[in-house]
Amino acid sequence: MRQRTNRLGRRKRGKDGDNGQDRWLITYADLITLLLIFFVMMFAMSRLDTQKYKEITQSLQLTFKSGDSILDQGSGITGTADKYNHKNPDIAAKPQQQPSKDVNQMTDRELAFRKQEQELQNLMKVISNYVKDNKLEDQIFVADQPQGISITLSDKFLFDVGKADLKTGSVPVMDKLASLFKELHTIISIEGHTDNLPIVYASKYKDNWELSGARALSVLRYFLDQRHLDAEEFQYAGYADTRPAADNATEAGRQKNRRVEIIVLRQLKE
Repeated sequence: MRQRTNRLGRRKRGKDGDNGQDRWLITYADLITLLLIFFVMMFAMSRLDTQKYKEITQSLQLTFKSGDSILDQGSGITGTADKYNHKNPDIAAKPQQQPSKDVNQMTDRELAFRKQEQELQNLMKVISNYVKDNKLEDQIFVADQPQGISITLSDKFLFDVGKADLKTGSVPVMDKLASLFKELHTIISIEGHTDNLPIVYASKYKDNWELSGARALSVLRYFLDQRHLDAEEFQYAGYADTRPAADNATEAGRQKNRRVEIIVLRQLKE
């Protein structure tokens, strides 16, 4: 009986001993897993960023293209070598001109805008010369603005105080403008402006709103009734003192604000 017990004890100890010897496999498997994770991370971090690579490549290509060769007595990539004795053209200093768009490739609308712009520039040139030749610089002002060619007429040149009837002396200028507008194919805006002083003298107009609108309408009526221009090419408005051109605190500023602006718009007719 004792002998059988000893045999069972030896078998049990042998089995436990085998289990202890196999535990190192767990540690080994953990190590292999950690190494695998490490190499995966290293591979991910070492992947090439193609976008950055393209940017760097383009930058280097531009640098080498813009610098002329030192071997050909050029200034080199940095532009310092043989600075005063290079024969190659300085490409970086002379931007390449973009090829102009062929007229045959332009749309009808683009051609119309180009034609209109040429007409506006000719208009400004003719009016400027007319003002200079007739010594009207203190009464008529011409400017090229983003919205179009602006022709500003002083109220002293056009109207009596508090009235909206055109003076006789302004007729030659109005006729000259009408002859120029007749050849245009764009919208012309006529805008009346006043200073900020209320109407206190005898006038049939209630306030500056009515006066500014009536003066713009008077100019429009002359073009339509006397010169028979196309009504579809005009628009008018009165702004009173809401759009001053100068400071209303001084008499000189108020004088500049009392005006009629005729703006030949950069706008094609529909």
